[in-house]
Amino acid sequence: MLYNILLFVHVISTVLLIVIVLLQTGKGSEVGFAFGAGAAQTMFGSSGGSTFIKKITITFAVLFMVTSILLAFIQAKSKAIPKSVMNDAKTEQTMPGTAPVTNNAQPIGQENKK
Repeated sequence: MLYNILLFVHVISTVLLIVIVLLQTGKGSEVGFAFGAGAAQTMFGSSGGSTFIKKITITFAVLFMVTSILLAFIQAKSKAIPKSVMNDAKTEQTMPGTAPVTNNAQPIGQENKK
């Protein structure tokens, strides 16, 4: 239950961190200007909200790191055996009515050295 809640918070923080980083205005006002980050100058004053966006970025970055570490610890302490695709793979089977294939080949040069 705790693992699922942490995983949900982790995914949400990841998506929000990506969005917030894209909204930040760089030196050339790259992607952030396209999403309306230029309007932040009128809403947040002359600083343009850069300190506000930086604080939010730091908050979500810390949340992302903390949830990553907690999820790793929970997964490491889990006693469940990791499931692999190879666990479900069938072993080699022969067709009905045929003999199993055996490898009677000998190394080259060793055919009749008895």
